[in-house]
Amino acid sequence: MSKLPSKDEILQWISDNPTLTSKRDIARAFGIKGADRIDLKRMLKELEAEGHLEKRKKTYRDPDRLPPVSVLQITGQTPDGELTACPLEWHGEGEEPKVLVIPKASDPALGEGDRILARLAEVKGESHQYEGKLIRRIGTNPLKVMGIFRKRAEGGRILPIDKGNGKEWRVAPDAVNGAKDGELVEAEQAGPKDRLGLPSARIVQRLGDPTAPKAVSLIAIHQHGIPDDFPDEVIAEADRMKPAGLTGREDLRDMPLITIDPADARDHDDACYAHADDDPKNEGGHIIWVAIADVAHYVTPGSALDHEARKRGNSSYFPDRVVPMLPDRLSGDLCSLHEGVPRACIAVRMQIDAHGEKISHRFVRGLMRSPASLNYREVQAAIDGAPNEKCAPLMDDVIRPLYAAHAALAEARNRRQPLDLELPERKVELNDEGKVMSVNFADRLEAHKLIEECMVLANVAAAETLIAKKSPLLFRVHEDPPPEKLDSLREVAQSAGLVLAKGQVLKTQHLNQLLRGARDTDHSEVINMATLRAMTQAYYTPSDFGHFGLALKSYGHFTSPIRRYADLIVHRSLISAHGWGEDGLSPRDIDTLQSTGEHISDTERRSMMAERDTNDRYLAAFLSERVGEEFTGRISGVAKFGAFVRLDETGADGLIPVRSMGREFFHFDGDAATLTGSDTGIVIGLGQRVTAKLSEAAPVTGGLTLELISLDGKVMPRGRSDGRGRSPRRKQGQAKRKADKTKRKVQRRRS
Repeated sequence: MSKLPSKDEILQWISDNPTLTSKRDIARAFGIKGADRIDLKRMLKELEAEGHLEKRKKTYRDPDRLPPVSVLQITGQTPDGELTACPLEWHGEGEEPKVLVIPKASDPALGEGDRILARLAEVKGESHQYEGKLIRRIGTNPLKVMGIFRKRAEGGRILPIDKGNGKEWRVAPDAVNGAKDGELVEAEQAGPKDRLGLPSARIVQRLGDPTAPKAVSLIAIHQHGIPDDFPDEVIAEADRMKPAGLTGREDLRDMPLITIDPADARDHDDACYAHADDDPKNEGGHIIWVAIADVAHYVTPGSALDHEARKRGNSSYFPDRVVPMLPDRLSGDLCSLHEGVPRACIAVRMQIDAHGEKISHRFVRGLMRSPASLNYREVQAAIDGAPNEKCAPLMDDVIRPLYAAHAALAEARNRRQPLDLELPERKVELNDEGKVMSVNFADRLEAHKLIEECMVLANVAAAETLIAKKSPLLFRVHEDPPPEKLDSLREVAQSAGLVLAKGQVLKTQHLNQLLRGARDTDHSEVINMATLRAMTQAYYTPSDFGHFGLALKSYGHFTSPIRRYADLIVHRSLISAHGWGEDGLSPRDIDTLQSTGEHISDTERRSMMAERDTNDRYLAAFLSERVGEEFTGRISGVAKFGAFVRLDETGADGLIPVRSMGREFFHFDGDAATLTGSDTGIVIGLGQRVTAKLSEAAPVTGGLTLELISLDGKVMPRGRSDGRGRSPRRKQGQAKRKADKTKRKVQRRRS
């Protein structure tokens, strides 16, 4: 018979070994076997009844102390920017302890609401009781849903607004939070499924009328968790800012640096100027100046502004509003290069030869005063021979020299051959009430290309300077496309009678040859979309892996620090590298560079999805008044459940469900991206021209449902059925055989 430990010995073991606290672990630790296990079980129950232990599942722990490994939820930041957290399960009698999270350089970015598994250590004499080090991130906030609340006697239901999500959520009477029938609400999971199999939710926020025009972007903002309210301390800090003076800066106020932006631009953070190079050794060359708002002067490391900017990662743009990275005092005033007022900037002077190749460059921290804020259309009209009164005085000294420099840059671009996709951008036009008036494709003017090339050159110069000075930065990386995606692109190209050669080191020039081959053909849009899908997602990282799409060895983002945190990091690095002041990179900036890159890559993708969803909803609202009309378009995607069509008129994407294609079975071939009818043998694939009737438009979800009328000019036939709207099993087999036969024919043609 083994000697039983005392209760104090058991408590000490549990305290010293928080991960070995099951009854089996305790028995093994004290060598307890056989019938003595019954006595051990009795002692543990007594300790539990006395309040010394708390049983969780099959383990025991001291309820008044946190174990060395605990699950925490991030609650916010201290004034110094350090993360605070609380234990998710605290059952002690005293006040819930506070935890300060101590990050490592390799840790992922954490934000309010994140749940983590952390290793804890008790501390004395501090405002917090524990310090925690991340083991791994295990989750975020409770699962959230946004939808329309429908009131019922037993509380209500939430109908999600997500496209393709038809699952309802049950809301108990005490979890309604005052919501009214038909309101848009945000809710979070409140418990397990009920007896009907529905998940339970509690409403946490009421967002008003979902049909209100300006609710469209609000839905996306909340749905994707984009912070849209600045904390009071951030606003107060921004409001205390004063314009920067000339001290420590180069005086650029007499240089005619102009801004060229969209007519509805909300901020102006870049300006440019060019003139012929007077160096006799560079005949036909140009000098290009690019000046960028000096955001780093105002947003310093560790400040409340800095923490909020990093949290947001970037600005998010919607047709009716912008969710800025910085408060309006900065983004719309002190950091916006308005005409006629002095503004702090970081500028780069770049010398290029007559063929657009950069010879040299240097950066300065300056003070500028723009003579004019222009938009793309008026600049393009001016160079085309119709200058307005604002552009006319600038033609000889500013606008024409800029276009001359751009001609040289365009020559260099043609030699470099960055990826040349043709994907027209949709522009949603709203009236003052937020209602969609029109949906057009945005113009791609030479003025756009001029600014784009100047900014690319400045970004390259920033990366090269910081590499040479061995100063840390975040690179904008775009890796080579993976082989499996290139194989899919080759399949699409071959089905269109085009070739993307195999067995060579892929360069952008090879893809451009494919795109040129498809230009002005029926396959142009499909090839462009397929090429885009083959690309990897660009991201931010302190490691330099190059930029495939731009065909550049090293690339950083320098030109938009008002709306991208990555650019602010690059600005700080330039300040440190040149010794311009104390507002450069902080040690914490450097230590967390990897996690910052991961975080802002995530926030960028978050904004892109929110902006896309908003456009889809606006398009659905615009087309909702035209249900029943017929539209032309092209098959842009094929799935087991149907075919996607991009409509010519608006660029909107709609779904033709397979159930509406006729009363026959359709066999899906994922490799060939086709649907083949069992009775008719008709094959539906990428790039085919269609006429479709709009049968449903749902503004709340952004979904469009179409009915296929004709395919490649031929009216769709109707297949036979078994009388119940379904095809017999044998028809499915016939469909598969026909599809396999079609595939073999295609393969023979390709070979």
